[in-house]
Amino acid sequence: MPRKRFQEPQPKTGLQHTQDFLRKIGLGKENYYFWKQIGKALLCTYAVIGAVWVYNETSPLGWWTLKPKPKEELELAHLYERRQFPYPGDEEAMQEFIARGGMIGTTIGPKGMVEGDKDESDYKKELKDKKFGQEAQKLWMRMRSEVIAELQEKGFDVE
Repeated sequence: MPRKRFQEPQPKTGLQHTQDFLRKIGLGKENYYFWKQIGKALLCTYAVIGAVWVYNETSPLGWWTLKPKPKEELELAHLYERRQFPYPGDEEAMQEFIARGGMIGTTIGPKGMVEGDKDESDYKKELKDKKFGQEAQKLWMRMRSEVIAELQEKGFDVE
């Protein structure tokens, strides 16, 4: 039987190059168990987060509060309940929604208050007017007390 000579290595195919590359970056066959464990951990983590999220949406306790709600909060809870909006195009549900109060208070405040369409400049103007009123009130009180002091110095009987 003739001896086998040193055989030249066969050139690598594209699949072998791909497998070598995947092995180098940690995605080869020998890393299967590791990635299986990572997958299980991610699945469990997302399952727990999803359960907490669903519990938060439907919880009678609120977000992680294990103490009972105060009486005042329970009495006013109906003002802040989550509103169910009708499907667009359902005329009957839309009429019922409008009859119940429609969009009043669904964005920020309770149902009973109509939220004004104010922008930032309106709030700034309102704050400026309020500060101006406070300054005018202080000035008026100071002037009043000075006049009363002068009248008392002259001998008039003023409060």
